[in-house]
Amino acid sequence: MRAVIGASLLAASLLAGGAVPAAAQAKPALGPYGYGSVKLGMSLKKARATGAIVPIGSVRNPCTHWHFKKFPKVTWDWHLVISDEKGVVAINGQKGMKTPEGIGIGSSFKRLKAAYPRLSKKAPNVYSVTAPRNKKAEYRFEVYNGKVGAIFLALKNRDCVR
Repeated sequence: MRAVIGASLLAASLLAGGAVPAAAQAKPALGPYGYGSVKLGMSLKKARATGAIVPIGSVRNPCTHWHFKKFPKVTWDWHLVISDEKGVVAINGQKGMKTPEGIGIGSSFKRLKAAYPRLSKKAPNVYSVTAPRNKKAEYRFEVYNGKVGAIFLALKNRDCVR
């Protein structure tokens, strides 16, 4: 009888809090320290060793541009920039990426302001805010027609990109 009760309790605990199917697991968030295994400030060698990125063109320049393997490549755009001196300095948010606060491409400006009350306007259609929980990084958002059209996560003290 005890074996049956023990097995029942074990089965119930696995159902209630056990393994989560891969499809139901949360996607990596864009920020506050990077995206997935690629982190801001990570050296080129370490970023490459993650296996998550591929170069765009030459990797012999002091500032190199990369794509994430899991997102479609766009020949005229980059997914991240790596500096010889500062490592990963910027990540260009892709469709499907969201910040930990739930903001992604297509989010409303109203929702953006609610998620980041300290948002400040930097230029027409461009807003920025210090990344919550990482004072060394900032988000930049481009907003068009009331919707987020682009997201960038970058080191505040960066080279290679503005």
